[in-house]
Amino acid sequence: MPAKVTKVRCPQCGGESLWSPENKFRPFCSERCKLIDLGAWASESYRVPVQEESVDPLAEPHKPE
Repeated sequence: MPAKVTKVRCPQCGGESLWSPENKFRPFCSERCKLIDLGAWASESYRVPVQEESVDPLAEPHKPE
């Protein structure tokens, strides 16, 4: 019985990508999509959202319990 090959969506182009050892670019479908994604990280296009805390300089510091 042949092994089932899992297919996933390429996170860059949305096309079909094989999730197997034969696809050295997984989860991407190609080297091109992998490099586009790497370039987006390098240019800081992707960012993790943060919520800034307002700091009260007169408040007492938090002491761990």
